Amino acid sequence: MGRAFEYRRASKEARWDKMSKLFPKLAKAITMAAREGGTDPEMNARLRTAILNAKAQNMPKDNIKAAIDRAAGKDTADYAEITYEGKGPHGVLFMVEAATDNNTRTVANIRAYFSKNGGTVVPTGSLEFIFSRKAVFEFDPPENITRDDLELELIEAGLESLEEYDDMWYVYGDYTNFGTLAKALEDKDIEVKKASLKRIALNPVSLSEEEMADVEKLIDHIEDDDDVQAVYTNIA
Repeated sequence: MGRAFEYRRASKEARWDKMSKLFPKLAKAITMAAREGGTDPEMNARLRTAILNAKAQNMPKDNIKAAIDRAAGKDTADYAEITYEGKGPHGVLFMVEAATDNNTRTVANIRAYFSKNGGTVVPTGSLEFIFSRKAVFEFDPPENITRDDLELELIEAGLESLEEYDDMWYVYGDYTNFGTLAKALEDKDIEVKKASLKRIALNPVSLSEEEMADVEKLIDHIEDDDDVQAVYTNIA
């Protein structure tokens, strides 16, 4: 009984620790979206998506509202969205997206993570050709339309592919068509579970379990940084 209690407490603490790191990142994404395109979700597809993703992670409504309100504050004016590029252990390539009010601090942290884990930061633009930026939407298979019919319906909105993994459907399109695809899915009454702009490797590589363990250490350090919003690699 004592061990069971300790296990449950450890599990709760692990979830709380995850939320303590995740919620600020989700809040920052909402604030940046609201600052960029306005505080009305109906008129701002990026904000709608940030709110959607926050709700999917059970972020409280009060936190979401506070993040939107924060967009009007002076403290957000200095925030900049910056992408860092690097090479990790075993030749793995990284794209790290951050939102920071102090680039000197953030780049110093990113450089330290790489150097301490067998990698190095490379000049911006060095790896752009390795990745393709895509709009990605994830949702349950709808009951009122077939996959083939939905593909046809979404082509004009910018659909590149519609794929299925583990009983979920994924819509992919160029990142410039994020807004039109989001609107098209909304018009079809499709409840999107998660939407994002991702960087997808054009030629992904495979690693052994031992190599993957080395890379995961670096990924964990980077993702734990408060300024980091997303980490992408060319791992298959």
